[in-house]
Amino acid sequence: MGDDSPGRPGIDELLHAAVTAVGGVERPGQAAMAKAVRDAIEGDSHLLVQAGTGTGKSLGYLVPALASGDRVVIATATLALQRQLVERDLPRTVEALHPLLRRKPEFAMLKGRSNYLCLHRVHEGVPQEEEEGLFDQFEAHAPTSKLGKDLLRLRDWADETETGDRDSLTPGVSDRAWSQVSVSARECLGASRCAYGAECFAEAARERAKLAEVIVTNHALLAIDALEGAPVLPSHEVLIVDEAHELVSRVTGVATGELTPGRVNRAVKLAAKLVNEKAADDLLSAGDNFERLMELALPGRLEPVPDDLDHALRMLRDSCRTVITALGSTRDKNVADEDAVRKLALASVENVHEVAERITHGSEYDVVWFERHDRYGASLRVAPLSVSGLVREKVFNDRSVVLTSATLKLGGDFNGVGASLGLPPEGTEEEDAPSWQGLDVGSPFDYPKQGILYVARHLAPPGRDSSRGDMLDELAELVEAAGGRTLGLFSSMRAAQTAAEELRGRLDLPILLQGEETLGELIARFADDPRTCLFGTLSLWQGVDVPGAGCQLVVMDRVPFPRPDDPLTKARGDAVDKAGGNGFMAVSATHAALLMAQGAGRLIRAAGDRGVVAVLDPRLATARYGSFLRASMPGFWYTTDRNQARRSLAAIDAAAKQSEG
Repeated sequence: MGDDSPGRPGIDELLHAAVTAVGGVERPGQAAMAKAVRDAIEGDSHLLVQAGTGTGKSLGYLVPALASGDRVVIATATLALQRQLVERDLPRTVEALHPLLRRKPEFAMLKGRSNYLCLHRVHEGVPQEEEEGLFDQFEAHAPTSKLGKDLLRLRDWADETETGDRDSLTPGVSDRAWSQVSVSARECLGASRCAYGAECFAEAARERAKLAEVIVTNHALLAIDALEGAPVLPSHEVLIVDEAHELVSRVTGVATGELTPGRVNRAVKLAAKLVNEKAADDLLSAGDNFERLMELALPGRLEPVPDDLDHALRMLRDSCRTVITALGSTRDKNVADEDAVRKLALASVENVHEVAERITHGSEYDVVWFERHDRYGASLRVAPLSVSGLVREKVFNDRSVVLTSATLKLGGDFNGVGASLGLPPEGTEEEDAPSWQGLDVGSPFDYPKQGILYVARHLAPPGRDSSRGDMLDELAELVEAAGGRTLGLFSSMRAAQTAAEELRGRLDLPILLQGEETLGELIARFADDPRTCLFGTLSLWQGVDVPGAGCQLVVMDRVPFPRPDDPLTKARGDAVDKAGGNGFMAVSATHAALLMAQGAGRLIRAAGDRGVVAVLDPRLATARYGSFLRASMPGFWYTTDRNQARRSLAAIDAAAKQSEG
């Protein structure tokens, strides 16, 4: 298997044509990956492939996918990669392969319905809770307010956009503005019943996807496709999951239910005008009862769910069920555009009903907890204890699956990530379990020569309440030695803010802080001026791609374990312990390893890059789990010598200044 048939162009020839077309350089790792992906597709098998930064992994899977002639879905986690695939890699690769394949595969992008502008909402307005019918959101908000300006711009954009895709609107608008001009799948009237069905952007995207050979989508839609009863993706023979290290958390997100007093009140208001008085009153009193309990809610896991909450949820569930039945059988001609109002009410009540039903059902496989936000108040949440069974059953079924990322090997093998996806250890045969193979194609970079991993072993371990003055001193010294050029990755927003304030007072260097501007603007400013530093939290750990002298020091303030009071993490760790495993290593250490591998991967982005990853947490050098975490990171030269780290940074800074000068 895997030999190229006579008369058909070989994978090497196809890859060469594609790499030439995008102006790239052929890499041995990329060729190995392309062959392994081809073999997996031809053999209907599954492949986990780790391809380090600089491998050119998108061509490593696109070329064999296009050559196969099969219908292929590619799911990615980030908008940046979706854009790169659809706007750059796919058009050029299809053109390059056309003469060799003698066909020109079509490709299309497909996302969930709420990502597309809804023309019904734009032209007819939003169903309004407080009054009959609909209101014109464009008239209701002062055109001088931020929301008013966003809505006016959206109305103009509706006339000129070809796709209606939110992600093609630049600059973007707030979630609040977008919610006024979009609908979820549940709120949609359906193309046949909607006055704008023939022009619908979401329907057009679905039609394009049905005709395409390659469909690019996001992890969220892939998760919805796996979890919902009705398929939302066209049928396909091959699934390629890029940025696959994100898949489990995206599936968990889609499989998590939430109830808040605000959501319940909205359901009550939307339904009240459309159903009989008794049904409306019952739902209102169930909602009030739930809200009273939520005011007293203390954060933490509910094991078991307290009797008073269980009773309140049963009231809510039963009154929602009555309202859903009533909504299906009554009609009120006094309500303008009644179908849209009814559909919105039904969607809102069904959401509340589903979560209340799920929590009262009390599955041993679910975790239920209270959360409190300073801004949003209390929420009641329910999530699966594990999604591995779901992923194993729904994702690895009836198709060949390729999962790829720069970080799939944690602690030296694929089994940790494999287990989170419901896969047995590599090389073992289990009945009804998907068999799979792992492949690490390495990286074209010479990590030991290009980078140093420095662990500040002399610092005090970070405590929960310590001010970490010694860490801030160390940070200031390192940033000064590096001449700026620093990406600071912090475990909390408070830590990032404290560090930014402290260093702004100490150093004559520009320090940017996440949240002070949009992420895109911050990253652009960081890349433009080598002296600039950028400090922030989780989204920076994997969203920054700044090759060259702009990023020569990556600092992590501490090992990024999940919060010890996070109910879902704790429940998952306890479940592993109960089954005879090591819950800390399987859950908390694996979470930290993934983030540290991603964070360290920000440093070396091109063949000429040089720099230091500094971890200001001595536990990476001293704790038993330290070697597992270090084995998950790129193979940099390792030191705990602070003078060595400062000397190296000063030398790298001097060399960069010389080339800039």
